[in-house]
Amino acid sequence: MKVAFTSRGNSLDSEFDERFGRAMYFIVYDTETNQSEALENMAGVESAHGAGISAAKKLVDAKVEALVTGNCGPNAFNVLSGNGIKIYISDSKTVREALEEFKEGKLQTLSSPTKGGHWR
Repeated sequence: MKVAFTSRGNSLDSEFDERFGRAMYFIVYDTETNQSEALENMAGVESAHGAGISAAKKLVDAKVEALVTGNCGPNAFNVLSGNGIKIYISDSKTVREALEEFKEGKLQTLSSPTKGGHWR
């Protein structure tokens, strides 16, 4: 399973980013191979509008099956959930901590957006 984590840097040891659409990176971790890769999200960071939708499409294209983030707005939530991506909430300090919480089943599944549109 491919799981994406919102991140401020490009590695598992990077700071976890509570934002979804404006996260600088997504760390995509494959639970079958235990390998990770960093996906830049500069379009979302630099975008005036639609950052969440753009970021969600990036994860759909990467064939991600789950997302761990701190917050998710309504447009991104609709794109992600509409494509079968499960969304989990974490307040971890690092991506690695969020990954461990995910593996241990400690994260809550998101059933609705946590923020209104245009949250930064």
